[in-house]
Amino acid sequence: MESDDVSITVLDIGGTHLRWAPWSAGNGLGEIRRGPSPSIARHREASVGELRAMLVRDMSGAVPPGGVAGVSFGAALDHRTGIVYGSAPLWGAHVGRFDLRTALQEARPDVRWHIVNDVTAALLHLAGSKAAAGLRKIMLVTVSTGIACRTIDQRTGRIAVDGSGLQGEIGHLPACVTLDGVPVELDCDCGAPGHVAAFSSGPGLRRLADVVRHADGDSWAASDLTARLAAGEDFEPALRAALDGGDPLAGKLLGLSAKPIADVVRTALCLDPEIDLIALTGGVAVGLGEHYRAALLGHLTRDGLYLTSAHDPGWIPDRVVISDADGLIGAGLAALRGEERLAPVRGEERLAPVRGEERLAALRGEERLAPVRGEER
Repeated sequence: MESDDVSITVLDIGGTHLRWAPWSAGNGLGEIRRGPSPSIARHREASVGELRAMLVRDMSGAVPPGGVAGVSFGAALDHRTGIVYGSAPLWGAHVGRFDLRTALQEARPDVRWHIVNDVTAALLHLAGSKAAAGLRKIMLVTVSTGIACRTIDQRTGRIAVDGSGLQGEIGHLPACVTLDGVPVELDCDCGAPGHVAAFSSGPGLRRLADVVRHADGDSWAASDLTARLAAGEDFEPALRAALDGGDPLAGKLLGLSAKPIADVVRTALCLDPEIDLIALTGGVAVGLGEHYRAALLGHLTRDGLYLTSAHDPGWIPDRVVISDADGLIGAGLAALRGEERLAPVRGEERLAPVRGEERLAALRGEERLAPVRGEER
């Protein structure tokens, strides 16, 4: 069977929304549907068990009978087994293991389920773009309701994981943000204080806005951001419009929120200079676009890499981009790989493979890229 012919239902499970659509390598994405995620923020009285049951119900209802499903799941999960460890946006501080694949198989035994982390899925999509061709390593950082990253070695296609099947859970690293020289104390959605996500996620950015409002009431009252919020605009579009207009307070707020991400990026490039591309994605980074990139690079220009930033000031900026990599397409790619591995077990003909950049170019509907091998890479 040709991989282009395989029809897959792809699902992207985030802390705010669920998205799903039909997808194939040959035809791309069909109509994308969405609904609210059954999260602790929406169902405050529900137990974690009840929230998980709602999620399984919503996911299993999106797939047609006898279908194949590729899932991009926004949670810390074991890359090898699909066991979910926790998701602060979905379930708060709860970190009990959840065998999502088994729960879905029990709910819909007629469906073949393939599950990957949402950042992994987005990274698989990005890895086939023309911007990624010929690079050594790519790091994708998602800044949204939650925060995480993944790094892939393009030369081998390998995403390394630790003994728990994890990589890049940067949202729960310790972080330090100061306002006028005073440390800001905020709790992460996981319940712990001072994590990166406490300041830099979408909810963290709104929490920081409250801190700024209380610390500098006069500037807050005079800002365009405040006027827009008072007029009933939602926080994210109000912040974007205020940044577009050059509002100093909006710029200050974004700079505070971007600092922990800048600290992670700086450390990553210091430890692994083979990272040729750092792509920022997710609702916050993509929604604020070049404003977000400028805030991040502001920190990395003021406090860059020892010697490297002085010798080559463009070395870091040349590597940092905003990307709209789509976890839905990455989930489709992951499902295709899973189907290829399972075909011999089911006694079926293996899928005709579309490998490397060629496979991913097909997913994006682009011209297939000529491979770069050996010394040419």
